[in-house]
Amino acid sequence: MNRYTKIISPAGAYFTKDFEKKKKNLIKVREIKEDTVRKFFINGDCEVLVYFEETGKEILIDFFSPEEEVKKYLGPKFINR
Repeated sequence: MNRYTKIISPAGAYFTKDFEKKKKNLIKVREIKEDTVRKFFINGDCEVLVYFEETGKEILIDFFSPEEEVKKYLGPKFINR
């Protein structure tokens, strides 16, 4: 299962994904489009870790999370089930 991270900062919000480089044993973080995350989330193939930069609070949301939480943290576009 894929794990994406939604980072919420005072300047805005964006999605990232960690990629592991096998040869160099590095973890590379890349920004991902919201449409890509939404596609996998609606299919039930991913989970999203919502991270608040100011407070350090983390919330894990997956396909089976209550609709209120999905709508609150990810937006109404992620509810099309």
